Amino acid sequence: MNRSQVRKAALAELEFHGSDRQGSLLRQVILGGQDGLVNVLGVILGVASGTSDIRIVIIAGLAATFAESISMAAVAYTSARAEQDYYHKMVDHEKQEIRDLPEVEREEIRLIYMKKGFRGHQLEEVVRKITSDKKVWLQVMMAEELKLDDPDSVRPVSEGIVVGISATVGSFVPLTPFLLVPFSVITLPQAMLVSVGVSALVLFAAGAYKATITVGNWVKSGIEMTGIGMLAALAGYAIGALAGVVL
Repeated sequence: MNRSQVRKAALAELEFHGSDRQGSLLRQVILGGQDGLVNVLGVILGVASGTSDIRIVIIAGLAATFAESISMAAVAYTSARAEQDYYHKMVDHEKQEIRDLPEVEREEIRLIYMKKGFRGHQLEEVVRKITSDKKVWLQVMMAEELKLDDPDSVRPVSEGIVVGISATVGSFVPLTPFLLVPFSVITLPQAMLVSVGVSALVLFAAGAYKATITVGNWVKSGIEMTGIGMLAALAGYAIGALAGVVL
């Protein structure tokens, strides 16, 4: 491989890692959308199988939609904040150890790079170079010893908003067919079938797409996500049907 080819490969690698934020955004969209769809699908099928009153079905679906969306947004926000708080706590801890126990921390750097295959003069030069700059020293300890990535690029408010909106959109996938029933476009039993069918297709597409931006076989991932959603729907339907018989 000549220098031009090496440079092109390096640029491609940088562009790939530069797209991590976009990949993270897509994962948030899929997470929120899948959770909203699956949960609301289970709720409305359960309610629809227990009553023939479409108003109750729609009210239950809307309540589940907005409760789920707010809950998912809150979870995304608090988890992102918790990740940041933990990282900063460990940064303070490592700074204190570098300040109070420099020889111990220097030896940890030496052991880390020994495991990577460095020996002798080369190893000592790497240790000297890293520990000569406390900022670099701290970064290496965080990444290599603690295996923690800097989460400051994560924006908790943005994550909460993205996940919340995605959950809302996902929730309306199974709910929309039921909104057509009052206008006599379809019947309640038909709305249930359409809701399950459309939800299954959306889940399969989301699972397949998830595999293309992460790892895994797209067919397997699509089937897996669809299976999880249909299992939730079946559970909701069974509970609603049972409650309808009991009542």
